Amino acid sequence: RVGTVIMIRQVVCLLLCACALDQVLAQIRYSVPEELEHGAFVGNIAEDLGLDVAKLSSRRFRIVSGARKQYLEVNLENGILFVNEKIDREELCEQSLVCFLHLQVVIENPLELYRVEVEILDVNDNAPSFPWSEFNLEITESAAPGSRFPLESAQDLDVGSNSLRSYLLSANQHFVLDIQTRNDGSKFAELVLQSPLDREQQKTHEMVLTAVDGGSPLRSGTAQITVTVLDANDNVPVFDRSVYRVSLVENAPRGTLVLKLNATDLDEGANGEITYSFSGHAPPKVRELFSVDSHSGEIRVKGIVDYERASVYELYVQAKDKGPSAVAVHCKVLVDILDVNDNAPEVILTSVSTPVQEDAPPGTVIAVISVMDRDSGENGAVDCQIPGNVPFQLHSSFKNYYTLVTSEFLDRESVSEYNISLTARDLGSPPLSTRKTILVQVSDINDNPPRFIQPSYTVYVTENNAPGASICSVTAFDPDSNQNAYLSYSIFDGQIQGMPVSTYVSINSDNGNTYALRSFDYEQLRNFQIRVQAQDAGFPPLSSNVTVNVFVLDQNDNAPVILSPLPRNGSVATEMVPRSVDAGYLVAKITALDADAGQNSRLSYQMLQATDPGLFSVALYTGEIRTIRRFLDKDAIRQRLVILVKDNGQPPLSTTVSIILSVVDSVPESLSDFGDLSLSPQPPSNLALYLIVSLSTVSLIFLVAIIVLAAVKCYKDRDSLGGYANPGNLSQAYCYKVCLTPESAKSDFMFLKPCSPGTPRNNAARGADNLALSSQSQKLEGANCLTINIEYL
Repeated sequence: RVGTVIMIRQVVCLLLCACALDQVLAQIRYSVPEELEHGAFVGNIAEDLGLDVAKLSSRRFRIVSGARKQYLEVNLENGILFVNEKIDREELCEQSLVCFLHLQVVIENPLELYRVEVEILDVNDNAPSFPWSEFNLEITESAAPGSRFPLESAQDLDVGSNSLRSYLLSANQHFVLDIQTRNDGSKFAELVLQSPLDREQQKTHEMVLTAVDGGSPLRSGTAQITVTVLDANDNVPVFDRSVYRVSLVENAPRGTLVLKLNATDLDEGANGEITYSFSGHAPPKVRELFSVDSHSGEIRVKGIVDYERASVYELYVQAKDKGPSAVAVHCKVLVDILDVNDNAPEVILTSVSTPVQEDAPPGTVIAVISVMDRDSGENGAVDCQIPGNVPFQLHSSFKNYYTLVTSEFLDRESVSEYNISLTARDLGSPPLSTRKTILVQVSDINDNPPRFIQPSYTVYVTENNAPGASICSVTAFDPDSNQNAYLSYSIFDGQIQGMPVSTYVSINSDNGNTYALRSFDYEQLRNFQIRVQAQDAGFPPLSSNVTVNVFVLDQNDNAPVILSPLPRNGSVATEMVPRSVDAGYLVAKITALDADAGQNSRLSYQMLQATDPGLFSVALYTGEIRTIRRFLDKDAIRQRLVILVKDNGQPPLSTTVSIILSVVDSVPESLSDFGDLSLSPQPPSNLALYLIVSLSTVSLIFLVAIIVLAAVKCYKDRDSLGGYANPGNLSQAYCYKVCLTPESAKSDFMFLKPCSPGTPRNNAARGADNLALSSQSQKLEGANCLTINIEYL
């Protein structure tokens, strides 16, 4: 039957809550009896709020309670609100007639707030009880019928119909009970004398006082009353008022005087001396907070008086003389408690969503905040504020509820976290405030590409470097964090001289160190470009690139190569010198070539050995060998010279050439005519004319062939360069040199192959192989030479 009554109450409450939903936005109410076990059903909150049960977890459905314990919980799988911990209504709400458990439902994506009130219904789980099991009353025999004697009140922790309802007195001949009701609705009993007492007939009277509540089933408590009949004391004390009313400020210090009572007794001596004390039915809470001086009647503060616990107290005080058969008289003191602003606001972070992404749009909810102040009136009105120099705002959604939202876009690279100081201040005088700091961390997104510390890099590498050696290091930085700031380096694909760039250089993807994969040769490759990319690990990844210009520096790694005079048939080069020549006669000229560049290719000549050191000299920079003096009869007819050719590098490299000069009395006609060109001019012979015509024709044909080959090569190499600049290889030069002696049937003709930075290290030797010499036996100063230079791009 009890379960049926409870279920009927629940149904009625649920119907009332359903009706209230049409009037109160976002608020529902349930009713549940106390002392239910864990798991007891309260209501289907998801269905009542119109929510999709499947989305409760994803939307972070949660319940926030202001209570110290989590009494109720929600099953996210079915949306049912159930009892999580047994609820003791007396512990939660003490003696309040109505007990509500206020809940806040928070749902995100989007943010929704609902208020839920759960009324805790009282069950009759506490029986009335008296403070003592026995009461002793002393009543004079002269007490008139109708005299009243207050009895100790029973206490029942339950409320409403389950609280104390009545008192019962066992059957007797002299006394009846009169049940009184206080202002707060509580009951207390007074023993009323119905018929006169006769001490001589019966000295004591024993009765049983029973307190019963209104619960179902009924619960009760008993106490034994023993009445001792005293001899008469015909005057009783009298208070000047039956009811006193005073005001007291809460938190008044202990010992503060509340009121001084005044009672008088017309008797004299001990019968007129009055003592004051609390009446038997004064509640225990009153005895803890106040004290009564038994001699002076002063009521003083004994404990801590808190307006938030009770705004008024009822004190019942009795006065009794010291005479025999003293009769106690009673008065009521009402103490009104005045509220002071003694409670600072409380700030509760209901929900905090942090970290927040830096690209979160303005209006993104960061935190849900609730504030409360236990004071009343203006002392309990609270206002919240945050500093104005932060990109956040406070919005008030319900009374005493705020949401912290972003007011503008955030930038983690500027500020990675915010310590927002929230100040809650009441309107009391003086106002009290509470400050709470909310830490909001900003999470990074990949919104910054890597940046190189230089717009471009220029690297100088000496040729003949060791393969695998580091040639440079490129560095980029990314202001993002974590994976978004992790950089990897790579080299763009391309070609250098028709070969993939990956065969020339490589890069460490972690630190940007660049390494040469081969030994560079200045004579083959003077400079080139590579493009390096730095890419972060964000999503999507961002990247940037930089150009690295690599210049190869020349080393003195090529020794000079002798071009002329060249040995014939494996023997030493031989030249003939007329015995009759004068000093300064040009005997021969040493021609050498060095494949290096700059100072490394600057050549100098010097005589290393000679049969007669005083007979010949060699020019330091031109290599011309001339006679120092005329020949004497005693001079040897064969003169051996060893010439040292040395470059200007560090360290210098050199080579030697040996030449044998044969001193003859006369030279062949061709040589003689060649040597006397300036002295005996003769018209050119037909042979010379034929030679010039044939030579010009051959040269023209050869020139045309070279031009055609050059054009074809340029067409093929244009695409193979692959975007990599290689200025040192973009041009080739061909030189033709024709030297004619009109008085001789012989002429000098020299053709050198193209010489460019792309020429291999031994191109000097190859140039020597391609040297075409016709009649290099003598170098005549009077020769007529024609030089043709052809350069193609």
